[in-house]
Amino acid sequence: MSMEKKQTLLFRVYQILCEYSDEEHPLTQLEIIKLLNDNYGLEVERKAIGRNISYLKEMGYEIHSDKKGSYLEEKAFENSELQLLIDSVLCSKHISANYSKQLIDKLIKFGGKYFKPNVKYVCSINDWSKTDNKEFFLNIELIDEAIERGKQVTFNYNKYGEDKKFYVTAKHTVSPYQMILHNQRYYLMSLNERWKNVGFYRMDKITDMLILEEPLTPIKSLNGYENGINYKELSVSRPYMFADMPERIVLKCFSYLIDEIIDWFGKDISIEKIDDVYIRITLMSSPRAMKYWALQYVEHVEVLYPKYLRSKIKTALEDSIKKYFIEI
Repeated sequence: MSMEKKQTLLFRVYQILCEYSDEEHPLTQLEIIKLLNDNYGLEVERKAIGRNISYLKEMGYEIHSDKKGSYLEEKAFENSELQLLIDSVLCSKHISANYSKQLIDKLIKFGGKYFKPNVKYVCSINDWSKTDNKEFFLNIELIDEAIERGKQVTFNYNKYGEDKKFYVTAKHTVSPYQMILHNQRYYLMSLNERWKNVGFYRMDKITDMLILEEPLTPIKSLNGYENGINYKELSVSRPYMFADMPERIVLKCFSYLIDEIIDWFGKDISIEKIDDVYIRITLMSSPRAMKYWALQYVEHVEVLYPKYLRSKIKTALEDSIKKYFIEI
């Protein structure tokens, strides 16, 4: 047998063990021979199977062999890990239904013949809320390339209309810095070269992206980003992806809400007990994001500082109350 055929056989034996074997389903040498012939048209002698399994063990693959047969002890993913990845793809609103199905099919193959995912969810994938943007993965590749080359990009930004179709709202030229996953959405953090402000663009709303030859504006040249991107600050100080700089915020809230606050803002917060019912929380957050967050928890939270933010929330509440006093 030529060296090329020997290498091919070694790889095919490994593939058979990956796909068809586990602790509960060890394969005998005769079963491996049959699978090699059925799947790849390879005719192999029995002694060649034992020899190739020994080669794989010498190469570091954890293969258990006994009288019952052989199986690969450690695969690329445990079944629980695969199910977690599949669930993540299903829940990802930024991935279209078609791409979600393709990704899930690839993940299932890692589990082998005996992996049983929650097929009912996979079958109903079109019922999930998914983006219609088919350029999502292409955009990721283009942004990676632009960041590596230090170049600006241009793209169309889109929104849904009343007819539920995608429409271009504006064309942007930006210096791309980072792609960020936040609240199950992917955002492009970048500097708008026209307005010279840092913004967060939804990746699933970007189309027609092109890499330009103009060099990007270094992020460390921007006010507030002299030390680069603080990823921890980005994740906890912006419950929603507004681009204004974080400020000191003081809240008064019921003590039972502390678990929710830590979920949103992390543990780098100051907690002061007011009485048996209320606590005072001091944290750093985007004021614009905090306005919407506080309105979401309006029955449980009161913004004490800064005063201008408290005033904005008061105005929003007054306007909302007026709407609900109008009979319809």
